[in-house]
Amino acid sequence: MDLQTAQDTIQAAGVFYSRSVDATGEGRMQVQDRNWIVVGQQPSAGAVVGEGEALLSVVKEVEFAGCR
Repeated sequence: MDLQTAQDTIQAAGVFYSRSVDATGEGRMQVQDRNWIVVGQQPSAGAVVGEGEALLSVVKEVEFAGCR
């Protein structure tokens, strides 16, 4: 799922602030959310989260093929 869709899904559940981090460890900023793919999340799917507790690990869309 791309980052924008993941954020929209979290917001639809009533949580309006989530965080994202570059999964490569390079610290890159996610400027265009649709160009990033979620490869991990904390807490796991289905867990109850509050504001700022959702952390999405992402890679650039062009890098995603290497994650499979």
